[in-house]
Amino acid sequence: MSDRPGLIGRRWYDFANLVAFPFYFFGFSYRYSGRANVPRRGPVLLVSNHQSMLDPVLIGACTNRYLTFLARSTLFSVPVIGPLIHSLNAIPIDRNMGKDGIQSVLERLSLGQAVLMFPEGERTHTGEVQPLKPGVSLLIKRVMCPIVPVGIAGCFAAWNRFMKWPRWSPPILAPGPSTIGVAIGKPIDPRRYQGVDRAAMLDDLRMEIAQQKETAERLRRK
Repeated sequence: MSDRPGLIGRRWYDFANLVAFPFYFFGFSYRYSGRANVPRRGPVLLVSNHQSMLDPVLIGACTNRYLTFLARSTLFSVPVIGPLIHSLNAIPIDRNMGKDGIQSVLERLSLGQAVLMFPEGERTHTGEVQPLKPGVSLLIKRVMCPIVPVGIAGCFAAWNRFMKWPRWSPPILAPGPSTIGVAIGKPIDPRRYQGVDRAAMLDDLRMEIAQQKETAERLRRK
């Protein structure tokens, strides 16, 4: 099955990626690794740390799939941002990953789509990987597809929630804290979490994401 219905939708997504890659490379010295770790077909759940509003398109630019993004429901009512994320295949969820959000993810996975979620539930306040939302465990227990951990580094310094404007770090200048790296880890078999209690499951998944963040840190131009 296709990741995203409609020729127009796919072409718009392709155009957004075409624009995004040079934007991130020339604006933030973007580097990434692990592209081949995302299965090319079938359902897959990508789970990433969340440092900046740059993150969703950033990850989309280094994967080989049309991604379905999960976005906070309140963003869909924001002028410009709402229509934009909707056009890029985002679906609304509440911050705590309630029943409706879980069902939306499972429906997209049942269609063979690749879904990207940020299980911290919001952008980090510190740059570090925050504890994952408890509701995430209810989703993971029902997922029957590969789970791919993703780590982002540098986006917190580049454009975090406390900054009005981004801090640029183009490759023509000396490296700085806002150079960006993304690392995609190897898929996790969902059976790994069968019979595991919630706290242990969330700690393990957070550790997997944190390990990829450390890989992304080493990848960045410094």
